[in-house]
Amino acid sequence: MENNENIIDSLYGNINNMTQSDQKIAQVILQNPAVIVNYTISELAVEAKVSEASVSRFCKNLSLAGFHQLKIALARVASNETSYYKDVDFDDLQNSLENIKDNKIAEITSTLANFSTSSIKRALRMIEKARVLQVSAVGNTFPVAADAAYRFNQLGVLTICAESWQTAIAQTLNLKTADVLLVISNSGESRVLLKQIAAAHQNGLKVLALTNRPDSPIALEADLHLTTAVRQKVLQSEYYFSRIAAMTAIEAIFLLLLAKDKKRLGKVTQHEKLISDEKV
Repeated sequence: MENNENIIDSLYGNINNMTQSDQKIAQVILQNPAVIVNYTISELAVEAKVSEASVSRFCKNLSLAGFHQLKIALARVASNETSYYKDVDFDDLQNSLENIKDNKIAEITSTLANFSTSSIKRALRMIEKARVLQVSAVGNTFPVAADAAYRFNQLGVLTICAESWQTAIAQTLNLKTADVLLVISNSGESRVLLKQIAAAHQNGLKVLALTNRPDSPIALEADLHLTTAVRQKVLQSEYYFSRIAAMTAIEAIFLLLLAKDKKRLGKVTQHEKLISDEKV
């Protein structure tokens, strides 16, 4: 974990790939980070029903020097409301709706906070200079890719995507060095997207990736990576899937490109006029 990385973002992003012992510790921490700041290593071990040695290994697996550094990292963010996941209970609908709102706000806030000025400027340059921008995602993430293609085409950036991975990689094989591949993946571990990245690099394309983990395989293979944040409840070690973070990243890039060149608004307006006759 990098020094400036939010420890809560790191836990949410990595928990589904942790060992069973590490998951137990992470789940205890995520229930109330502020409380853990005042715990001893033995108290956390008892609460998580693991050994003290397991807590030490947990810290090392997060690239932390030890338990003390974990507490320091938690202290930095424990007072921030976006650090917490709020439960959703069908028996209390109004409170649950409020909690869902807070969870989604947390994802948006943390995602945008993750983007450094230098990284977002590089991402914008890559997209602007692309002869063709290809956006790829698989499974539940594909609607984000489709939305990105719609938005970037409106701005005048020729963008393609395909829901079929077989078609998508065929498209990649026809692209050139002046083109860019944008890969969107919640986990950053999709085997087929990794194959597509390899094909893109063989053709000389630059690859921009959006994933929840900066240390994910896709993030490490990309030329530029932007980290999205999640606030998702774990159920039997699996995530409830959320597209909010990735959608936020695409929306932010779209709006920044629009703000950078006001002439792009004319392209959006032209497109909207052409499709307006479909409306009642």
